[in-house]
Amino acid sequence: MKQNYSTDRKIDPTQGEYLRDESPNNCNRVEIGPTLLAINEWKNAGLVQPNLTNMREYRWKRLTQHIIERDWGGLLMFDPLNIRYSTDSTNMQLWNTHNPFRAVLLCADGYMVIWDYKNSPFLSSFNPLIKEQRSGADLFYFDRGDKINIAADLFSAEVNDLIIEHGGGNKRLGMDKGMLNGIRALEAKGFKIMDGEECTEKCRSIKSNDEILAMKCASHSCELAMLEMQKKVRIGMSEDEIWAELHKSNIARGGEWIETRLLTTGPRTNPWFQECGPRQLQNNEILAFDTDLIGCYGFCVDISRTWWIGDKKPRSDMISAMKHAHEHIMTNMAMLKPGVSLRDLTFNGHQLDSLYNKGKYSCRFHGVGLCDEWPLISYPDNFVEGAYEYELKAGMVLCVEALVSPENGDFSVKLEDQVLVTDDGYENITKYPFCPHLMGEK
Repeated sequence: MKQNYSTDRKIDPTQGEYLRDESPNNCNRVEIGPTLLAINEWKNAGLVQPNLTNMREYRWKRLTQHIIERDWGGLLMFDPLNIRYSTDSTNMQLWNTHNPFRAVLLCADGYMVIWDYKNSPFLSSFNPLIKEQRSGADLFYFDRGDKINIAADLFSAEVNDLIIEHGGGNKRLGMDKGMLNGIRALEAKGFKIMDGEECTEKCRSIKSNDEILAMKCASHSCELAMLEMQKKVRIGMSEDEIWAELHKSNIARGGEWIETRLLTTGPRTNPWFQECGPRQLQNNEILAFDTDLIGCYGFCVDISRTWWIGDKKPRSDMISAMKHAHEHIMTNMAMLKPGVSLRDLTFNGHQLDSLYNKGKYSCRFHGVGLCDEWPLISYPDNFVEGAYEYELKAGMVLCVEALVSPENGDFSVKLEDQVLVTDDGYENITKYPFCPHLMGEK
């Protein structure tokens, strides 16, 4: 009997040539994606996977429209997250953040070209929206030495030719992040460099239905990874050992990396923003963390939880702080709906007690998608007039934050949920429970 794939070449032997997300059901494929572990967990939870073909087309059309609206000839992207957004392709993402060897040019007519590592043009060939794979955008000193100007001139000449052919010769060029020699070479060709980061951040802020499905799948996998980490926690484990469990479980499901090291225990939770290290967890202590996790489909899942680890009850001040943090995020979350101004999200809602003001978090809300994204909604004392004069729209996803950290105290409580703005209000994507001991329920 003829088969399209032998069983041992399929990611999911129960499916045909394609998976539910329209990606090839082929273990040997170039395209990355969720593992069978995650796929089965989503199925058991009743979650629907995204249609990746539709998701990629939505992003491509949306970016192109933003270029047209700004009257640019094209948008040149170096940021790995913008490249992921526009092409859904990856290549050594973390290395690329400090050695920018990739670039994407999206022209005003929708023609899209990627410059990649010279030995790996095939990594984006699965996406028919990318019309060309080239190399030569590596304009950093380690790779080019004292002849970097030559490489920059060659690259800028290619961009110029593409804009003439596909951007109507319009020399207004959006750019998100660029190396100095590349910017100078483009300006020498007559380009006027525009703020591409403003364009991409606002473009990415409104999620399609398929992006929301992908984010919900990624969030479910992250929460299962959190649960596995919580089950592994033992007195005497180092913070690094505990944190490693989340990494392991994320990767096992097809997640990608974690952006920070924000897991601490006991007195190291205050002040917040210390990174996890060799300290060993003691009996009857707080453990707090912020996932900052890039999970399945490249979506960020940004959840914070604080757990009580021990055989005694938490102190009353710890329970009070936890309840205050919980009230903070739940009250502020209830403000989310289309049409609400970002200014109102800053000045209205729940206010922290004065005891916690000095140690409060850097923002009340922030956008989230492939990473922390626009907008950032500050506390009143950090509000900058005119920086965020916008309103919420359906399809935005915000993280609502609380850091309740007593001044000169020996603990902090960190909580954070990820919330979708819907047509008539909001939907909390985060399902992970709050610690019943710190909530005073046990």
